[in-house]
Amino acid sequence: MGIYVNPGQDAFAISANSEIYVDKTGLLAFTNSRLGQEKRFLCVSRPRRFGKSMAANMLCAYYGKGCNSEALFWPLAIAGNESFQRHLNQYDVLFLNMQQFLRGAGTPEYLVSYTESQVLKELQETFGHILTEPILNLPLALATIYAKTKTDKKGFVIIIDEWDCIFREAKEDHRSQEKYLDFLRDLLKDRTYVKLAYMTGILPIKKYGTHSALNIFDEFSMTDADILADYVGFTKEEVEELCARYGQDFEEARRWYDGYRFKENRHIYNPKSIADAMYSKRFKSYWASTETYEALKVYIDMNYDGLKDAIVTMLGDGNCRIDTGAFQNDMTNFNGKDDVLTLLVHLGYLAYDEERQEAFIPNEEVRAEFLRAIKRSGWNRVVELIERSEELLQATWDQEEEIVAKEIDRVHLENTSILSYNNENSLSCILSLAYYSARKEYTILREFPTGKGFADLIFLPCKESAKPAMVVELKWNQTAQGAVRQIKERKYVDALKEYKGNVLLVGINYDKHSKKHTCKIEKRELI
Repeated sequence: MGIYVNPGQDAFAISANSEIYVDKTGLLAFTNSRLGQEKRFLCVSRPRRFGKSMAANMLCAYYGKGCNSEALFWPLAIAGNESFQRHLNQYDVLFLNMQQFLRGAGTPEYLVSYTESQVLKELQETFGHILTEPILNLPLALATIYAKTKTDKKGFVIIIDEWDCIFREAKEDHRSQEKYLDFLRDLLKDRTYVKLAYMTGILPIKKYGTHSALNIFDEFSMTDADILADYVGFTKEEVEELCARYGQDFEEARRWYDGYRFKENRHIYNPKSIADAMYSKRFKSYWASTETYEALKVYIDMNYDGLKDAIVTMLGDGNCRIDTGAFQNDMTNFNGKDDVLTLLVHLGYLAYDEERQEAFIPNEEVRAEFLRAIKRSGWNRVVELIERSEELLQATWDQEEEIVAKEIDRVHLENTSILSYNNENSLSCILSLAYYSARKEYTILREFPTGKGFADLIFLPCKESAKPAMVVELKWNQTAQGAVRQIKERKYVDALKEYKGNVLLVGINYDKHSKKHTCKIEKRELI
């Protein structure tokens, strides 16, 4: 076993033998289908804490020669696939963790030379009977090994973990970045010794002029996971099973860690946070263990037209339409708010609905990071609004209609400079912000389908809460009483069929001429 050449199964065995392990070996059936094909180049990008390195270690353990991994994989899903035995431990694996190489090189300019020198040294030890003369070029060494292995020309499976670290840690060093891209292109493009190339990172492949030769790769990212969506994180079914095993509330797990969406409406959960929550038996933000709000603060403070408006809209449970196509797949070249928001999607701070082309804050864990960031960014009006939200919530519970209306007036007047206010949707965003503290007691649902239409806002109490459920209907230039009447006529309360207890029917109207809100609150009991 080597460090870079056929590193073995030990790293993956640690994951597979852990108390919490979710079987993702179905990915191997997909990579097996690409072996030796034109489309054998795969780049899988996803945020930190989403299992990139575990997947890379899994591929090393499965494909690599020199170890017998059958016992490790036999209990797992891949063992039932017809391709399992055919490719098990049949290839020489070259595993390159670029984060480790960057640290070893000391500076980005030496990344390529350091990587080649270290890997060539190990190749010489492993294939000394073939590499009888010194070779200073890694592609030439691999081509020589492949050409002279006459009886077993299976080629190399090349796995590159953290492929994009130089773009994240040496953001301005364009010369070293170009040199690195040239290295990858020479290593992979048109090389018959490559049986499979699998790259992982946070960013998709860099768009870099003539260096776009890496377009040989099929990319699977947070904006388009395609067929690999189920391998981005934990699925709904996997989280339900974990919650049942550990005696945890699935609805709370969903509220805290769900939210990443892909085609066919898959629900994908943050795997590291789910595992931490199961171990600690506490639902909270675990993001700070690998990221800090300072990383987010840098981007939301950028001075692009519409960026602050978009962030406030998403804090208010709204969606923001974005164009992801112009993003240059790095952390420095931004031409507007869409580029910034696209980066936040790849970093995991935002989720993306590919069909609607909209970004949004996925869950309570990430929302907590946004709140930490804006508190340090001088967003005083938004912060004050959130901090005073408990007063509004208490007035609603007490059915103090005039106080509720006046508080929403204040929210409106103080925040129109931040968020445009011209329809029911913008009113809904303001209301979601105004009731921010309600998240401690409720799951808040926007435009929830029920009865004969969609309720604007539903506040569903958490299981431990003794507070009343709330159904909120918003009107623009009509009447608050008419809003309550619509809740009744369209049977919006049917959305609470599993709930027993008091329900507040809340109608809120904004009169664009008087620029005032009115409120009507009625109480019902579900038995």
